[in-house]
Amino acid sequence: MKKRRLIMRSIILAVLVAAVAYTLYANFMKDHAEKVAVGSLAPDFVLTDMQGNKHKLSDYKGQGVFLNFWGTWCPPCKKEMPYINNQYHQFKDKGVQVLSVNIQESELAVTQFADRYKLDFPIVIDTDKEVMTTYGIDNLPATFLIDKDGKVVKSTTGEMSEDMVRDFMEKIKP
Repeated sequence: MKKRRLIMRSIILAVLVAAVAYTLYANFMKDHAEKVAVGSLAPDFVLTDMQGNKHKLSDYKGQGVFLNFWGTWCPPCKKEMPYINNQYHQFKDKGVQVLSVNIQESELAVTQFADRYKLDFPIVIDTDKEVMTTYGIDNLPATFLIDKDGKVVKSTTGEMSEDMVRDFMEKIKP
Protein backbone atom coordinates (compact mmCIF):
# COMPACT_ATOMS: atom_id res chain seq x y z
CA MET A 1 0.00 0.00 0.00
CA LYS A 2 2.77 2.41 0.97
CA LYS A 3 4.71 1.48 -2.14
CA ARG A 4 1.71 2.23 -4.37
CA ARG A 5 1.20 5.63 -2.69
CA LEU A 6 4.91 6.45 -3.18
CA ILE A 7 4.69 5.55 -6.89
CA MET A 8 1.56 7.73 -7.36
CA ARG A 9 3.18 10.67 -5.58
CA SER A 10 6.31 10.26 -7.67
CA ILE A 11 4.26 10.22 -10.89
CA ILE A 12 2.31 13.33 -9.84
CA LEU A 13 5.54 15.11 -8.88
CA ALA A 14 7.14 14.16 -12.22
CA VAL A 15 4.12 15.50 -14.13
CA LEU A 16 4.22 18.77 -12.16
CA VAL A 17 7.96 19.18 -12.73
CA ALA A 18 7.48 18.52 -16.45
CA ALA A 19 4.64 21.09 -16.61
CA VAL A 20 6.72 23.75 -14.85
CA ALA A 21 9.74 23.01 -17.06
CA TYR A 22 7.61 23.24 -20.22
CA THR A 23 6.03 26.53 -19.07
CA LEU A 24 9.44 28.06 -18.36
CA TYR A 25 10.82 26.81 -21.69
CA ALA A 26 7.80 28.15 -23.63
CA ASN A 27 8.05 31.57 -22.00
CA PHE A 28 11.76 31.91 -22.69
CA MET A 29 11.49 30.70 -26.27
CA LYS A 30 8.28 32.41 -27.37
CA ASP A 31 8.57 34.95 -30.15
CA HIS A 32 9.00 38.39 -28.73
CA ALA A 33 8.01 40.92 -31.36
CA GLU A 34 11.19 42.74 -32.14
CA LYS A 35 11.12 46.45 -32.68
CA VAL A 36 10.98 47.34 -36.37
CA ALA A 37 14.60 47.85 -37.41
CA VAL A 38 16.05 51.10 -38.71
CA GLY A 39 16.60 50.73 -42.46
CA SER A 40 13.70 48.31 -42.91
CA LEU A 41 10.43 49.03 -44.67
CA ALA A 42 7.81 50.23 -42.18
CA PRO A 43 5.06 47.61 -41.85
CA ASP A 44 1.87 48.82 -43.53
CA PHE A 45 -1.38 49.12 -41.59
CA VAL A 46 -4.81 50.71 -41.83
CA LEU A 47 -6.43 52.42 -38.83
CA THR A 48 -9.43 54.75 -38.53
CA ASP A 49 -9.19 58.29 -37.15
CA MET A 50 -11.61 60.10 -34.85
CA GLN A 51 -13.62 61.38 -37.84
CA GLY A 52 -14.06 57.90 -39.33
CA ASN A 53 -11.41 58.35 -42.06
CA LYS A 54 -9.14 55.39 -42.81
CA HIS A 55 -5.38 56.00 -42.76
CA LYS A 56 -3.17 53.51 -44.58
CA LEU A 57 0.52 54.05 -43.94
CA SER A 58 1.49 53.24 -47.54
CA ASP A 59 -0.83 56.04 -48.77
CA TYR A 60 1.75 58.49 -47.36
CA LYS A 61 4.53 57.26 -49.66
CA GLY A 62 6.39 60.30 -50.98
CA GLN A 63 6.03 62.08 -47.63
CA GLY A 64 7.89 61.75 -44.38
CA VAL A 65 5.78 60.19 -41.62
CA PHE A 66 6.21 60.96 -37.93
CA LEU A 67 4.57 57.84 -36.46
CA ASN A 68 3.90 58.31 -32.74
CA PHE A 69 2.41 55.70 -30.37
CA TRP A 70 0.91 57.04 -27.13
CA GLY A 71 -1.77 56.88 -24.40
CA THR A 72 -3.81 59.55 -22.60
CA TRP A 73 -2.67 58.14 -19.22
CA CYS A 74 1.04 58.52 -20.10
CA PRO A 75 2.68 61.65 -18.52
CA PRO A 76 5.53 61.92 -21.11
CA CYS A 77 2.93 61.61 -23.89
CA LYS A 78 0.98 64.52 -22.41
CA LYS A 79 4.13 66.66 -22.34
CA GLU A 80 5.24 65.99 -25.91
CA MET A 81 1.84 66.23 -27.66
CA PRO A 82 1.80 70.06 -27.80
CA TYR A 83 5.35 69.96 -29.26
CA ILE A 84 4.27 67.49 -31.93
CA ASN A 85 1.25 69.64 -32.75
CA ASN A 86 3.37 72.82 -33.02
CA GLN A 87 5.86 71.15 -35.33
CA TYR A 88 3.09 69.53 -37.36
CA HIS A 89 1.97 73.04 -38.28
CA GLN A 90 5.53 73.92 -39.31
CA PHE A 91 6.12 70.81 -41.43
CA LYS A 92 2.73 69.68 -42.83
CA ASP A 93 3.16 71.86 -45.93
CA LYS A 94 6.74 70.63 -46.35
CA GLY A 95 5.80 66.98 -46.93
CA VAL A 96 5.86 65.67 -43.35
CA GLN A 97 2.75 63.97 -41.97
CA VAL A 98 2.04 63.12 -38.34
CA LEU A 99 0.19 59.89 -37.68
CA SER A 100 -0.61 59.53 -34.00
CA VAL A 101 -1.57 56.03 -32.82
CA ASN A 102 -3.42 55.80 -29.51
CA ILE A 103 -3.20 52.40 -27.86
CA GLN A 104 -6.50 50.73 -26.98
CA GLU A 105 -8.42 53.62 -25.42
CA SER A 106 -12.01 54.72 -25.92
CA GLU A 107 -12.88 57.23 -28.59
CA LEU A 108 -14.34 59.48 -25.88
CA ALA A 109 -11.10 59.53 -23.86
CA VAL A 110 -9.00 60.24 -26.96
CA THR A 111 -11.36 62.97 -28.22
CA GLN A 112 -11.36 64.70 -24.82
CA PHE A 113 -7.56 64.53 -24.71
CA ALA A 114 -7.23 65.91 -28.27
CA ASP A 115 -9.66 68.74 -27.45
CA ARG A 116 -7.87 69.60 -24.19
CA TYR A 117 -4.50 69.88 -25.97
CA LYS A 118 -6.00 71.36 -29.18
CA LEU A 119 -4.44 68.62 -31.33
CA ASP A 120 -5.32 68.72 -35.01
CA PHE A 121 -3.11 66.08 -36.60
CA PRO A 122 -4.61 62.68 -37.51
CA ILE A 123 -5.19 60.50 -34.44
CA VAL A 124 -6.05 56.83 -34.94
CA ILE A 125 -6.80 54.16 -32.32
CA ASP A 126 -5.10 50.76 -32.31
CA THR A 127 -8.03 49.03 -30.60
CA ASP A 128 -6.51 45.54 -30.48
CA LYS A 129 -2.80 46.51 -30.15
CA GLU A 130 -2.13 44.84 -33.50
CA VAL A 131 -0.03 47.72 -34.89
CA MET A 132 1.74 48.20 -31.56
CA THR A 133 2.66 44.50 -31.56
CA THR A 134 3.75 44.59 -35.21
CA TYR A 135 6.11 47.47 -34.44
CA GLY A 136 7.46 45.69 -31.33
CA ILE A 137 6.61 48.47 -28.89
CA ASP A 138 6.90 47.85 -25.16
CA ASN A 139 6.90 51.34 -23.64
CA LEU A 140 5.11 54.56 -24.54
CA PRO A 141 5.61 57.03 -26.02
CA ALA A 142 7.37 55.47 -29.00
CA THR A 143 8.08 57.24 -32.27
CA PHE A 144 9.20 55.97 -35.67
CA LEU A 145 10.53 58.30 -38.36
CA ILE A 146 9.63 57.03 -41.80
CA ASP A 147 11.12 58.56 -44.95
CA LYS A 148 9.40 59.26 -48.28
CA ASP A 149 10.26 55.74 -49.48
CA GLY A 150 8.56 54.08 -46.49
CA LYS A 151 11.80 53.15 -44.71
CA VAL A 152 12.33 53.59 -40.97
CA VAL A 153 15.20 56.05 -40.48
CA LYS A 154 15.00 56.29 -36.69
CA SER A 155 12.99 55.08 -33.73
CA THR A 156 12.91 56.45 -30.22
CA THR A 157 11.15 55.62 -26.98
CA GLY A 158 10.42 58.16 -24.26
CA GLU A 159 9.56 61.82 -23.99
CA MET A 160 10.80 64.21 -26.66
CA SER A 161 11.54 67.91 -26.34
CA GLU A 162 10.23 70.33 -28.94
CA ASP A 163 13.75 70.63 -30.38
CA MET A 164 13.91 66.84 -30.80
CA VAL A 165 10.53 66.79 -32.55
CA ARG A 166 11.66 69.58 -34.90
CA ASP A 167 14.97 67.83 -35.65
CA PHE A 168 13.18 64.53 -36.29
CA MET A 169 10.69 66.13 -38.68
CA GLU A 170 13.55 67.89 -40.46
CA LYS A 171 15.26 64.50 -40.85
CA ILE A 172 12.28 62.98 -42.73
CA LYS A 173 11.33 66.02 -44.80
CA PRO A 174 11.33 64.89 -48.46
